[in-house]
Amino acid sequence: MSGTPHPLKNRIAVVTGASRGIGKGIALELGAAGATVYVTGRSQQPGKLPGTVHETAAQIDELGGTGVPVVCDHGDDDATASLFERIATEHDRLDILVNNVYNSPAAARWLGRKFWDVPPKAWDETFRIGVRSHYVAAVYAAPLLLKTDGLIVNVSSPGAQRAMHNAVYGVAKTALDRMTADFARDLADTQVTAVSIWPGLVATELLQLVPADDTGKRVVTLPGEGSFDLDEAETPRFAGRAVVALAADPDRGKRAGKAWKVADLAEDYGFTDIDGRIPRTD
Repeated sequence: MSGTPHPLKNRIAVVTGASRGIGKGIALELGAAGATVYVTGRSQQPGKLPGTVHETAAQIDELGGTGVPVVCDHGDDDATASLFERIATEHDRLDILVNNVYNSPAAARWLGRKFWDVPPKAWDETFRIGVRSHYVAAVYAAPLLLKTDGLIVNVSSPGAQRAMHNAVYGVAKTALDRMTADFARDLADTQVTAVSIWPGLVATELLQLVPADDTGKRVVTLPGEGSFDLDEAETPRFAGRAVVALAADPDRGKRAGKAWKVADLAEDYGFTDIDGRIPRTD
């Protein structure tokens, strides 16, 4: 990983779904590395959970980057196309696309359910925002990325290879990693790199609402998967440091088409979470 204070200065990035959660953590780290970051999402006003695209963009500015808030529904192809048309007009290039947007509130309703208890609409919700949305963004971003030998990062999950949450979640993440592999195949004659990353258990704003138990520990229980101590979880910025490391690596092409655990990338590149740890909760 580069030792320069702003290894991504003059780079242009898009992070979808960056008003909160993992997307926000990634956007902040790209900004801290000096990038101009287009922060997309639907949140213009705080709702049940904190965070808006404007707040993330302002924090990027404070960290030394340039944050550009863009209110965008990634279920709307025209809105997504307009985002990349704007970037083409303003910069005529794109260095980094992070496909992160995901319909977490919808997915949370079906955690731990058998497939016959998960309605077909849950399939559509998960695939529309979280698989199809990533494909659409990549299609419109590709001409700009080809100009810069850029990077596509799809935020996936170990659920692509083992049972997690429910059948719909697992199939969606498997599809996303397959998409990464096929993007890499199509990009093989270029210098654009496509990878997936797998965060572990992440202490997002939603999980921060979990209260402490009688012993003072904050424990989250996932149906059918067990209980997890949130003090051992990774922060959203851990995944962001993985994206920065990949973007700054001139040899990242050797990782193309594969899924990488964030903790493994930390070991390889020598970065830690903001508290100095390399969390392993996957």
